[in-house]
Amino acid sequence: MIRKLSLLLIGALMGASLVVTLSVAPWNATGIANAAGAETYRHLNLFGDVFERIRREYVEEPEDKKLIASALNGMLTSLDPHSSYMSPESFEEMSVETSGEFGGLGIQVTLEDGLVKVISPIDDTPAHAAGILADDLITHLDDEPVRGMTLSDAVDRMRGRVGTKIQLTIIRKEVEQPIKVEITREIIKISSVKSKAYGKIGYVRITQFNGQAFEGLKNAIADLEKEIGEKEIKGFILDLRSNPGGQLDQSIAISDTFLDQGEIVSTRGRNKEEVKRFYARAGDLTKGLPLIVLINGGSASASEIVAGALYDHKRATLIGSKSFGKGSVQTIIPLENNGAIRLTTARYYTPSGTSIQAKGIVPDIFVKQELPDELKDRFPQTSTTEAKLKGHLEAEGETTDDANKGEGAEDKKKETYSPSYVPTELEKDTQLQYALKLMRGEETNVAYPVKAEK
Repeated sequence: MIRKLSLLLIGALMGASLVVTLSVAPWNATGIANAAGAETYRHLNLFGDVFERIRREYVEEPEDKKLIASALNGMLTSLDPHSSYMSPESFEEMSVETSGEFGGLGIQVTLEDGLVKVISPIDDTPAHAAGILADDLITHLDDEPVRGMTLSDAVDRMRGRVGTKIQLTIIRKEVEQPIKVEITREIIKISSVKSKAYGKIGYVRITQFNGQAFEGLKNAIADLEKEIGEKEIKGFILDLRSNPGGQLDQSIAISDTFLDQGEIVSTRGRNKEEVKRFYARAGDLTKGLPLIVLINGGSASASEIVAGALYDHKRATLIGSKSFGKGSVQTIIPLENNGAIRLTTARYYTPSGTSIQAKGIVPDIFVKQELPDELKDRFPQTSTTEAKLKGHLEAEGETTDDANKGEGAEDKKKETYSPSYVPTELEKDTQLQYALKLMRGEETNVAYPVKAEK
């Protein structure tokens, strides 16, 4: 029985036929099979021994399916904060979520020290309306402790029938007592791209890189050209603040929107010789008009790919505060009818060959985002970054301080001050106001021209 169980476990992990990131790729099982020697099988037999002992002697009869799912998730989450096991239900929900519409509260979350941590609330969702903030720690769901749940379990409990309520208990930095918030579940329709004309300047905000992001950006550019006049537009502002990322193919397509040529991003896995490079195609949809990109501590992953590509090609000026620093690629590997695993398979690199993993991107121009008086005492002044996540992949080569461009105490303050806060009113949005002034020529503090180099 033990030997059979060990082989079944290996089969579950190696039997997937497809690896899906943005596109479909074959699963390379040969190298893994060769690496599974006698010592590996001995440890798997140990797993079988413990599994059987639990089944026979635990005080209550356990459910085999849950035991194995927990073992798989424990194995994956021990690797890094972004690897995990997804049950069939969670895998299906993830597929719906990345398509742009799902049911729930409207928050991007991760697991930190056994608690659910809010990466970012999604605009115009119940969580956003209820005042949920980035970096909030969720400790209880309807008075049930989160500690001990997997991330998938917690997400499953937060989702539910539309119209039903759930109470979140939250710990917030600089607030002494836990906060209890009741939220009504709704269908979350993610309109990931919003646009607005500020005089002759086109403003586009992308809140996440779901499957609709690129089409949304193209439509936004076309709408702004029609509203302002194609020959009247002075430039564009691309707002990626508090955008937690999403699909890699969308970040590549969006980068390509503003580039005529050159590398956008490369990915490298364990075998350094196996490098995948992605290049821009001819045709800048904005015709080389000046471009400003806004980033902050909530700008992560796919957002950093776009910001890094446009920065390295000197196509845009980056304004705001330091980004999150998530420079790893997660591959979704379906396990036939047994859900899927989300596995970190590579690091990504900007066109200059720079990895921002656990480092982040420092903008050309640091602009401090002023907080409303009612938030100053309770909103964290520094966001949690990739480097602060337990078990994160280490940065390559130089240290975070070495990688940053600034020197001196004042520059270090600028690098660490990066709350994931974006005001809804223009008069309170100091970063956007600065970008508009720079685009209009009212500010001259710029590292290099915002006009694309030819």
